[in-house]
Amino acid sequence: MNVNFEKQPGGGGGRNTQFLRPPLMQFFNCKNVNIEGITLVNSPFWTVHPVFSSNISINGISIKNPPDAPNTDGIDIDSCENVKIENCNISVGDDGIVLKSGSGKNGIKTGMPSRNITVFNCIVENGHGGIVIGSETAAGISDVIVENCRFLGTERGIRIKTRRGRGGQIKNLEFRNIDMENNFCPVAINMFYRCGADGSDNLFSNEILPVDEGTPVIKNINISYVNASGCRASAGFIAGLPESPVENLSVKHCKFHIDEKSEICPDESEMYLGLPSVSEKGIRLLNIKDAVFDDVHVHGTAETYIYH
Repeated sequence: MNVNFEKQPGGGGGRNTQFLRPPLMQFFNCKNVNIEGITLVNSPFWTVHPVFSSNISINGISIKNPPDAPNTDGIDIDSCENVKIENCNISVGDDGIVLKSGSGKNGIKTGMPSRNITVFNCIVENGHGGIVIGSETAAGISDVIVENCRFLGTERGIRIKTRRGRGGQIKNLEFRNIDMENNFCPVAINMFYRCGADGSDNLFSNEILPVDEGTPVIKNINISYVNASGCRASAGFIAGLPESPVENLSVKHCKFHIDEKSEICPDESEMYLGLPSVSEKGIRLLNIKDAVFDDVHVHGTAETYIYH
């Protein structure tokens, strides 16, 4: 299962190669899957991993992995459709609840998106992100609702990550009624994601590059009624590509409280390359088209919005 791993780029999260440890529980090409009321601990890699599957219900499960264990994601929905995730408690060393759809040329060729997904009443602790889209986005991820969740001590809360070459349309995402505590950054949308990059300079260029099948698209993102306290790096990081800006973004009725005692640099808000450093801990905005910020309050920093 690790054929030619030596030639693959590293995947990040403490991994220098693509030699993969096994997931704890994987459903491959399945229909009508129900996972309920179980506890999963100490996964060597991703914990619950449905792939190429549909009609999935994950309800009332607990996942407990060490906070310093690399790549121990909680739930990874990978090229699946019609998925419900409810009432789950997750504490991990990497991303908590993750939506993916394949990576690069192989993922584009396979063409199996993740779509029609709801996440409700879940708690995620520790790790790199609460609800995470990507960075494997090749076939697209769409029609997602995340509601009534809590993200406690996760480095990012709402997290969308991709880059040039990953491809795919990420669209029609709703995040509402979410409480967060002690995050690095509560809202991160990053199209300059660095982990697993092959070192190509063009991946992180600030110039407008030609659009092709590997150019990711992020559009129609609605975020509302988020209350985040103890933001240690910044209140937000939203960076689109020059040739593919984040489109139609709405952020409404949100409160972000900066931890003024935190010494964590704003550059730690997300894992990126190619962008200059900033010093303020407000909401960083770059390459965004048709954005609305309404009733958004950032407490504890001199600048609410940083355009850089």
